[in-house]
Amino acid sequence: MKLQRHGAIACLALTAVLGLSACGSDNNESTGTSASGSAAAVECGKGTLNAQGSSAQKNAMAEWIKAYQQKCAGTTINYEPTGSGAGIQAFIAGTADFAGSDSALKPEEQPQADAKCSGGQALNLPMVIGPVAVVYNVTGVDNLQLTPATLAKVFAGKVTKWDDPAIKADNPDAKLPSTAIQAVHRSDDSGTTDNFTKYLSKTAESDWTFGNAKAWKAPGGVGAAKSDGVASKVKSTDGTISYVEWSYAENGGLKKAKVKNGAGEFAELTAESAGKTIAGAKFEGQGNDLKMSIDYNTTEAGAYPIVLATYEIVCSKGLAADKLPLVKGLLGHAASAEGQQDLVELGYAPLPETVRAKVETAVKSLS
Repeated sequence: MKLQRHGAIACLALTAVLGLSACGSDNNESTGTSASGSAAAVECGKGTLNAQGSSAQKNAMAEWIKAYQQKCAGTTINYEPTGSGAGIQAFIAGTADFAGSDSALKPEEQPQADAKCSGGQALNLPMVIGPVAVVYNVTGVDNLQLTPATLAKVFAGKVTKWDDPAIKADNPDAKLPSTAIQAVHRSDDSGTTDNFTKYLSKTAESDWTFGNAKAWKAPGGVGAAKSDGVASKVKSTDGTISYVEWSYAENGGLKKAKVKNGAGEFAELTAESAGKTIAGAKFEGQGNDLKMSIDYNTTEAGAYPIVLATYEIVCSKGLAADKLPLVKGLLGHAASAEGQQDLVELGYAPLPETVRAKVETAVKSLS
Protein backbone atom coordinates (compact mmCIF):
# COMPACT_ATOMS: atom_id res chain seq x y z
CA MET A 1 0.00 0.00 0.00
CA LYS A 2 1.38 3.36 -0.99
CA LEU A 3 0.89 5.13 2.33
CA GLN A 4 2.36 2.26 4.28
CA ARG A 5 5.51 2.17 2.14
CA HIS A 6 5.81 5.95 2.42
CA GLY A 7 5.72 5.73 6.21
CA ALA A 8 8.36 2.99 6.28
CA ILE A 9 10.68 4.94 3.98
CA ALA A 10 10.33 8.08 6.10
CA CYS A 11 11.09 6.09 9.25
CA LEU A 12 14.21 4.43 7.84
CA ALA A 13 15.40 7.69 6.26
CA LEU A 14 15.29 9.44 9.61
CA THR A 15 17.27 6.60 11.16
CA ALA A 16 19.98 6.88 8.53
CA VAL A 17 20.19 10.68 8.50
CA LEU A 18 20.17 11.23 12.24
CA GLY A 19 22.38 8.29 13.10
CA LEU A 20 20.05 7.22 15.88
CA SER A 21 16.81 5.41 16.28
CA ALA A 22 14.33 7.95 14.95
CA CYS A 23 11.60 5.35 15.35
CA GLY A 24 12.70 3.82 18.65
CA SER A 25 11.22 3.64 22.11
CA ASP A 26 12.35 5.04 25.43
CA ASN A 27 12.67 1.68 27.17
CA ASN A 28 16.22 1.17 28.37
CA GLU A 29 16.65 -2.29 29.84
CA SER A 30 18.47 -3.46 26.70
CA THR A 31 19.92 -1.72 23.69
CA GLY A 32 19.55 -2.17 19.99
CA THR A 33 21.92 -0.84 17.37
CA SER A 34 21.04 2.04 15.09
CA ALA A 35 22.01 2.48 11.46
CA SER A 36 25.18 4.29 12.53
CA GLY A 37 26.20 1.55 14.95
CA SER A 38 25.53 3.66 18.04
CA ALA A 39 23.44 2.35 20.93
CA ALA A 40 19.77 3.24 20.88
CA ALA A 41 17.61 2.75 23.96
CA VAL A 42 15.15 0.02 23.09
CA GLU A 43 14.15 -3.16 24.86
CA CYS A 44 15.04 -6.14 22.70
CA GLY A 45 14.20 -9.75 23.33
CA LYS A 46 14.79 -12.93 21.43
CA GLY A 47 12.24 -15.25 19.96
CA THR A 48 8.72 -14.94 18.62
CA LEU A 49 5.73 -12.84 19.62
CA ASN A 50 2.27 -13.71 18.32
CA ALA A 51 -0.58 -11.22 18.40
CA GLN A 52 -3.82 -10.73 16.53
CA GLY A 53 -7.01 -8.74 16.43
CA SER A 54 -8.10 -5.37 15.06
CA SER A 55 -7.72 -4.94 11.33
CA ALA A 56 -8.06 -1.19 11.91
CA GLN A 57 -4.55 -1.09 13.35
CA LYS A 58 -3.01 -3.48 10.83
CA ASN A 59 -1.08 -0.80 8.94
CA ALA A 60 0.16 0.86 12.12
CA MET A 61 1.26 -2.45 13.60
CA ALA A 62 3.09 -3.41 10.39
CA GLU A 63 5.03 -0.13 10.53
CA TRP A 64 5.92 -0.54 14.20
CA ILE A 65 6.98 -4.16 13.78
CA LYS A 66 9.19 -3.27 10.82
CA ALA A 67 10.90 -0.46 12.75
CA TYR A 68 11.35 -2.59 15.88
CA GLN A 69 12.79 -5.56 14.01
CA GLN A 70 15.27 -3.25 12.29
CA LYS A 71 16.77 -2.61 15.73
CA CYS A 72 16.27 -5.97 17.39
CA ALA A 73 17.88 -8.84 15.50
CA GLY A 74 16.60 -12.30 16.31
CA THR A 75 13.00 -11.25 16.88
CA THR A 76 9.96 -12.44 14.97
CA ILE A 77 6.71 -10.61 15.59
CA ASN A 78 3.52 -11.80 13.96
CA TYR A 79 0.33 -9.74 13.96
CA GLU A 80 -2.72 -11.24 12.27
CA PRO A 81 -5.61 -8.83 11.48
CA THR A 82 -8.32 -11.34 12.37
CA GLY A 83 -10.72 -8.72 13.79
CA SER A 84 -11.19 -7.39 17.31
CA GLY A 85 -13.54 -10.13 18.51
CA ALA A 86 -11.24 -12.91 17.32
CA GLY A 87 -8.23 -11.18 18.85
CA ILE A 88 -9.81 -10.96 22.29
CA GLN A 89 -10.86 -14.60 22.15
CA ALA A 90 -7.32 -15.60 21.15
CA PHE A 91 -5.93 -13.64 24.10
CA ILE A 92 -8.38 -15.33 26.47
CA ALA A 93 -7.49 -18.71 24.98
CA GLY A 94 -3.78 -18.05 25.45
CA THR A 95 -2.89 -18.20 21.75
CA ALA A 96 -2.13 -14.46 21.45
CA ASP A 97 0.52 -12.72 23.57
CA PHE A 98 -1.49 -9.52 23.25
CA ALA A 99 -4.60 -8.55 21.32
CA GLY A 100 -5.55 -5.54 19.23
CA SER A 101 -9.12 -4.37 19.72
CA ASP A 102 -11.12 -1.39 18.53
CA SER A 103 -13.14 -1.58 21.74
CA ALA A 104 -12.01 -1.99 25.32
CA LEU A 105 -12.82 -5.29 27.01
CA LYS A 106 -16.50 -5.69 27.84
CA PRO A 107 -17.43 -6.30 31.50
CA GLU A 108 -18.10 -9.97 30.75
CA GLU A 109 -14.75 -10.32 28.93
CA GLN A 110 -12.59 -8.62 31.58
CA PRO A 111 -12.52 -11.46 34.16
CA GLN A 112 -11.79 -14.03 31.45
CA ALA A 113 -8.88 -11.94 30.21
CA ASP A 114 -7.66 -11.23 33.77
CA ALA A 115 -7.46 -14.98 34.37
CA LYS A 116 -4.64 -15.15 31.81
CA CYS A 117 -2.57 -12.60 33.75
CA SER A 118 -1.02 -14.32 36.77
CA GLY A 119 -0.93 -11.82 39.62
CA GLY A 120 -2.17 -8.99 37.42
CA GLN A 121 -4.97 -7.86 35.14
CA ALA A 122 -5.60 -7.34 31.45
CA LEU A 123 -5.03 -3.69 30.59
CA ASN A 124 -6.75 -1.70 27.86
CA LEU A 125 -4.05 0.55 26.37
CA PRO A 126 -5.19 2.96 23.62
CA MET A 127 -2.42 2.94 21.03
CA VAL A 128 -3.97 4.15 17.79
CA ILE A 129 -6.58 6.79 17.09
CA GLY A 130 -8.51 5.46 14.14
CA PRO A 131 -10.92 8.00 12.71
CA VAL A 132 -13.83 6.19 11.07
CA ALA A 133 -14.57 7.52 7.61
CA VAL A 134 -18.01 7.44 6.03
CA VAL A 135 -17.08 6.36 2.51
CA TYR A 136 -19.28 6.29 -0.56
CA ASN A 137 -19.28 5.59 -4.28
CA VAL A 138 -22.05 7.37 -6.14
CA THR A 139 -21.51 8.41 -9.74
CA GLY A 140 -21.59 12.18 -10.12
CA VAL A 141 -21.70 12.90 -6.40
CA ASP A 142 -18.82 14.64 -4.63
CA ASN A 143 -18.54 16.58 -1.38
CA LEU A 144 -21.33 14.61 0.29
CA GLN A 145 -22.29 15.74 3.78
CA LEU A 146 -24.53 13.93 6.23
CA THR A 147 -26.14 14.47 9.61
CA PRO A 148 -26.13 11.71 12.25
CA ALA A 149 -29.89 11.25 11.76
CA THR A 150 -29.50 10.71 8.01
CA LEU A 151 -26.64 8.28 8.55
CA ALA A 152 -28.74 6.32 11.03
CA LYS A 153 -31.67 6.14 8.61
CA VAL A 154 -29.42 4.96 5.78
CA PHE A 155 -27.81 2.16 7.80
CA ALA A 156 -31.13 1.19 9.41
CA GLY A 157 -32.61 0.70 5.94
CA LYS A 158 -35.12 3.55 6.31
CA VAL A 159 -33.54 5.63 3.51
CA THR A 160 -33.05 3.50 0.40
CA LYS A 161 -32.46 5.90 -2.53
CA TRP A 162 -29.70 8.45 -3.00
CA ASP A 163 -32.21 11.17 -3.89
CA ASP A 164 -34.21 10.66 -0.68
CA PRO A 165 -35.42 13.96 0.84
CA ALA A 166 -33.27 13.40 3.94
CA ILE A 167 -30.07 13.29 1.87
CA LYS A 168 -31.29 16.20 -0.27
CA ALA A 169 -31.83 18.28 2.87
CA ASP A 170 -28.21 17.69 3.90
CA ASN A 171 -26.96 18.44 0.38
CA PRO A 172 -29.23 21.15 -1.10
CA ASP A 173 -26.87 22.00 -3.97
CA ALA A 174 -26.01 18.43 -5.00
CA LYS A 175 -27.46 16.61 -7.99
CA LEU A 176 -28.43 13.28 -6.47
CA PRO A 177 -29.35 10.24 -8.58
CA SER A 178 -32.23 7.87 -7.85
CA THR A 179 -29.73 5.01 -7.50
CA ALA A 180 -30.56 2.43 -4.83
CA ILE A 181 -28.37 2.69 -1.74
CA GLN A 182 -26.24 -0.32 -0.83
CA ALA A 183 -25.25 0.16 2.81
CA VAL A 184 -22.19 -2.01 3.42
CA HIS A 185 -21.38 -3.29 6.90
CA ARG A 186 -18.76 -5.60 8.39
CA SER A 187 -19.84 -9.25 8.22
CA ASP A 188 -17.35 -10.29 10.92
CA ASP A 189 -17.32 -9.22 14.57
CA SER A 190 -15.63 -5.84 14.51
CA GLY A 191 -14.63 -3.16 16.99
CA THR A 192 -15.15 -0.66 14.18
CA THR A 193 -18.78 -1.76 13.95
CA ASP A 194 -19.06 -1.47 17.73
CA ASN A 195 -17.76 2.10 17.66
CA PHE A 196 -19.76 3.17 14.61
CA THR A 197 -23.02 1.83 16.04
CA LYS A 198 -22.17 3.39 19.40
CA TYR A 199 -21.80 6.71 17.57
CA LEU A 200 -25.23 6.25 15.93
CA SER A 201 -26.88 5.25 19.19
CA LYS A 202 -25.46 8.32 20.98
CA THR A 203 -26.15 10.90 18.26
CA ALA A 204 -29.33 9.63 16.54
CA GLU A 205 -31.14 7.72 19.25
CA SER A 206 -34.61 8.02 17.70
CA ASP A 207 -33.45 6.77 14.30
CA TRP A 208 -31.02 4.06 15.44
CA THR A 209 -32.66 1.50 17.70
CA PHE A 210 -30.17 -1.36 17.39
CA GLY A 211 -27.72 -0.39 20.13
CA ASN A 212 -24.02 -1.08 19.68
CA ALA A 213 -22.11 -4.34 19.35
CA LYS A 214 -19.22 -5.90 17.46
CA ALA A 215 -21.75 -7.86 15.40
CA TRP A 216 -24.00 -5.94 12.97
CA LYS A 217 -27.59 -5.96 14.25
CA ALA A 218 -29.61 -3.91 11.75
CA PRO A 219 -31.58 -5.69 9.01
CA GLY A 220 -30.66 -5.55 5.35
CA GLY A 221 -27.55 -4.06 3.87
CA VAL A 222 -24.57 -5.87 2.39
CA GLY A 223 -21.90 -7.60 4.49
CA ALA A 224 -18.18 -7.60 3.71
CA ALA A 225 -15.41 -9.24 5.70
CA LYS A 226 -12.67 -7.17 7.37
CA SER A 227 -11.73 -3.59 6.59
CA ASP A 228 -10.10 -4.59 3.30
CA GLY A 229 -13.31 -6.23 2.15
CA VAL A 230 -15.42 -3.19 3.00
CA ALA A 231 -13.07 -0.82 1.17
CA SER A 232 -12.96 -3.12 -1.88
CA LYS A 233 -16.74 -3.43 -2.02
CA VAL A 234 -17.26 0.33 -1.92
CA LYS A 235 -14.53 1.02 -4.46
CA SER A 236 -15.97 -1.48 -6.95
CA THR A 237 -19.71 -0.87 -6.55
CA ASP A 238 -21.73 2.20 -7.53
CA GLY A 239 -24.38 3.27 -5.01
CA THR A 240 -22.54 2.05 -1.95
CA ILE A 241 -21.89 3.71 1.40
CA SER A 242 -20.04 2.31 4.40
CA TYR A 243 -17.87 3.00 7.42
CA VAL A 244 -14.20 2.12 7.46
CA GLU A 245 -11.03 3.29 9.17
CA TRP A 246 -9.46 6.40 7.64
CA SER A 247 -6.31 4.51 6.64
CA TYR A 248 -8.31 2.15 4.42
CA ALA A 249 -10.27 5.04 2.91
CA GLU A 250 -7.02 6.80 2.07
CA ASN A 251 -5.28 3.73 0.72
CA GLY A 252 -8.30 2.89 -1.41
CA GLY A 253 -8.77 6.42 -2.73
CA LEU A 254 -12.38 6.45 -1.52
CA LYS A 255 -14.61 9.51 -1.26
CA LYS A 256 -15.29 10.57 2.34
CA ALA A 257 -18.39 12.37 3.54
CA LYS A 258 -18.35 15.33 5.90
CA VAL A 259 -20.25 14.58 9.09
CA LYS A 260 -22.22 17.07 11.18
CA ASN A 261 -20.86 17.48 14.72
CA GLY A 262 -22.43 18.73 17.94
CA ALA A 263 -21.43 22.30 17.09
CA GLY A 264 -23.63 22.14 13.99
CA GLU A 265 -20.73 22.03 11.52
CA PHE A 266 -20.19 19.55 8.71
CA ALA A 267 -16.65 18.51 9.62
CA GLU A 268 -14.11 17.09 7.20
CA LEU A 269 -12.01 14.16 8.41
CA THR A 270 -8.40 15.19 9.10
CA ALA A 271 -5.86 14.22 11.74
CA GLU A 272 -6.47 17.56 13.43
CA SER A 273 -10.28 17.34 13.41
CA ALA A 274 -10.20 13.77 14.76
CA GLY A 275 -7.66 14.72 17.42
CA LYS A 276 -10.01 17.40 18.73
CA THR A 277 -12.60 14.75 19.59
CA ILE A 278 -10.08 12.42 21.24
CA ALA A 279 -8.58 15.26 23.29
CA GLY A 280 -11.97 15.64 24.99
CA ALA A 281 -12.30 11.92 25.82
CA LYS A 282 -12.33 10.77 29.44
CA PHE A 283 -10.57 7.81 31.06
CA GLU A 284 -12.91 5.25 32.60
CA GLY A 285 -10.32 2.72 33.78
CA GLN A 286 -8.33 2.73 37.01
CA GLY A 287 -4.56 3.07 37.32
CA ASN A 288 -2.84 1.88 34.17
CA ASP A 289 -6.08 0.57 32.66
CA LEU A 290 -6.72 3.37 30.18
CA LYS A 291 -10.19 2.59 28.83
CA MET A 292 -11.60 5.76 27.23
CA SER A 293 -15.06 7.26 26.87
CA ILE A 294 -15.53 9.38 23.74
CA ASP A 295 -18.07 12.22 23.47
CA TYR A 296 -19.60 11.66 20.05
CA ASN A 297 -21.74 14.78 20.52
CA THR A 298 -18.69 16.98 20.97
CA THR A 299 -19.33 20.70 20.48
CA GLU A 300 -15.65 21.44 19.92
CA ALA A 301 -15.35 23.65 16.84
CA GLY A 302 -14.02 21.75 13.85
CA ALA A 303 -14.10 18.34 15.55
CA TYR A 304 -14.78 15.26 13.43
CA PRO A 305 -17.02 13.14 15.67
CA ILE A 306 -16.63 9.52 14.49
CA VAL A 307 -13.38 8.31 16.00
CA LEU A 308 -12.28 5.18 17.78
CA ALA A 309 -9.41 4.41 20.09
CA THR A 310 -7.94 1.07 19.12
CA TYR A 311 -6.39 -0.73 22.07
CA GLU A 312 -3.72 -3.24 22.86
CA ILE A 313 -5.04 -5.75 25.40
CA VAL A 314 -2.03 -6.89 27.44
CA CYS A 315 -1.28 -8.37 30.87
CA SER A 316 -0.01 -5.97 33.51
CA LYS A 317 1.78 -8.90 35.17
CA GLY A 318 2.31 -12.54 34.42
CA LEU A 319 3.91 -12.31 30.99
CA ALA A 320 6.32 -15.17 30.27
CA ALA A 321 9.95 -14.21 30.82
CA ASP A 322 10.81 -14.64 27.14
CA LYS A 323 7.78 -12.62 26.00
CA LEU A 324 8.07 -9.67 28.40
CA PRO A 325 10.96 -7.81 26.69
CA LEU A 326 9.37 -8.32 23.29
CA VAL A 327 6.00 -6.96 24.40
CA LYS A 328 7.53 -4.02 26.28
CA GLY A 329 9.91 -3.24 23.43
CA LEU A 330 7.32 -3.30 20.66
CA LEU A 331 4.58 -1.50 22.57
CA GLY A 332 7.13 0.91 24.05
CA HIS A 333 8.07 1.92 20.53
CA ALA A 334 4.42 2.19 19.52
CA ALA A 335 3.72 4.51 22.46
CA SER A 336 6.81 6.66 21.90
CA ALA A 337 6.58 10.10 20.36
CA GLU A 338 8.43 8.81 17.32
CA GLY A 339 6.18 5.80 16.89
CA GLN A 340 3.10 7.99 17.08
CA GLN A 341 4.46 10.55 14.61
CA ASP A 342 4.71 7.85 11.95
CA LEU A 343 0.97 7.27 12.08
CA VAL A 344 -0.22 10.37 10.23
CA GLU A 345 1.24 9.20 6.92
CA LEU A 346 -0.62 5.91 7.37
CA GLY A 347 -4.05 7.52 7.79
CA TYR A 348 -4.26 7.59 11.57
CA ALA A 349 -4.30 10.41 14.13
CA PRO A 350 -1.53 10.31 16.78
CA LEU A 351 -2.47 10.10 20.45
CA PRO A 352 -2.73 13.52 22.13
CA GLU A 353 0.40 13.99 24.26
CA THR A 354 -1.50 13.74 27.55
CA VAL A 355 -2.81 10.33 26.49
CA ARG A 356 0.47 9.15 24.93
CA ALA A 357 2.43 9.83 28.12
CA LYS A 358 -0.02 7.76 30.19
CA VAL A 359 0.21 4.85 27.74
CA GLU A 360 4.01 4.98 27.72
CA THR A 361 4.09 4.87 31.53
CA ALA A 362 1.72 1.89 31.54
CA VAL A 363 3.90 -0.04 29.07
CA LYS A 364 7.00 0.58 31.16
CA SER A 365 5.20 -0.87 34.19
CA LEU A 366 4.51 -4.25 32.56
CA SER A 367 6.16 -7.13 34.40
